[in-house]
Amino acid sequence: MQREIYFDNHATTRTDPRVVDTMLPWMVTEFANPGSITHEPGRRVAAKMDECRDNIQQILNAPDSDLIFTSGATESINLALFGTALHPKQKRRKIVSAATEHRAVLDPLHRLQKSGWEIVHLQIEASDPGRIGEIDLASAEKEIDDSTALVCLMLGNNEIGTIQPFDKIAQLCRDRGALLHIDASQAIGKLSVDFESLGADLLSFSSHKFYGPKGIGGLLIKRETASRRLLPQIIGGGQQNNLRSGTLNSVGIVGMASAIQYAVEELNRESQRLANLRDRLWHRLQTGIEGLLINGPDWRDEGDAVHRLPGNLNICFPRVEGQSLMLRTPLLAVSSGSACTSAEPHPSHVLLAIGRSEDQARSSIRFGLGRFNTPDEVDQAADWLIQAYRDLASFVA
Repeated sequence: MQREIYFDNHATTRTDPRVVDTMLPWMVTEFANPGSITHEPGRRVAAKMDECRDNIQQILNAPDSDLIFTSGATESINLALFGTALHPKQKRRKIVSAATEHRAVLDPLHRLQKSGWEIVHLQIEASDPGRIGEIDLASAEKEIDDSTALVCLMLGNNEIGTIQPFDKIAQLCRDRGALLHIDASQAIGKLSVDFESLGADLLSFSSHKFYGPKGIGGLLIKRETASRRLLPQIIGGGQQNNLRSGTLNSVGIVGMASAIQYAVEELNRESQRLANLRDRLWHRLQTGIEGLLINGPDWRDEGDAVHRLPGNLNICFPRVEGQSLMLRTPLLAVSSGSACTSAEPHPSHVLLAIGRSEDQARSSIRFGLGRFNTPDEVDQAADWLIQAYRDLASFVA
């Protein structure tokens, strides 16, 4: 009997069994509320939370920061955006972002725009094959100015894998006095993520993107930014320096700390393995189907440069809708875009932003290869897709 193959690791990853093992004692034995420091069980859990926080900050090289535990990157991004915009001392009224951002960014920006904020989306590279989806730096130079409160961009794109060059963007933000928020949800465990080197003021992430549990994430905040320029969005208890109230998800925090440790320790080896799997999948599909189009940066002639996440592949299949291909390959878990927008009938806003037509966007599939995928799975998935494509194409020939 054929087994399911899961190639949707941008949407979520399987929780690593090693991570589950670290979490179990904190479900069954050390289950006390970390806020209950009047007794020893609560103090033990509180000490573990401090240990996890310190370890994550050390791994991400964020010694002069506060780490706020949240329910995930969406909450972290909301805290970064609304916390900055609604702070009573905030005088600037402009936020700079990009049309290729996740809806966790675009939807809050739309709400702020309706309340009078100026929202600017930077131009996106759509012609240089190796840099598709990158921010146009001339556009950034023009738009990041003295009226900009916050620049909000993702490090690695969740649909097309583009990696943004943050060195110049961070310098622009420092020169103009704007805060820089980086969404690192797709980057941790795939790239070296260094908070200090990136030049970020705020950095958000989700555990379930790097083989940890769902429902837990974080927002790193440069310490000088936290109290001076960020307004809490969840109040009622005063936990986490009053920046995010609520009982800490101690089990999730332990799991996230464990997951990020494994992800970083195995990063170099795993990134190369995923790149090899991606290349194998692309070669197999290209051999069996004519006219395939890569969505996002073309990595094949990059040399030593890295402009695309290693496990990401987004392909436009000519003349055939992606949804139809997915229906024809029911044992293959892939997607046509972000999991947060998959229920909507609209084509991917990311693909439209890089110049794809609506028909091309609807004919595209995103592959997210991950830790538990194998070369045999790549070969089997390619065979399924090639056969399904040929069957569908025969109807439109």
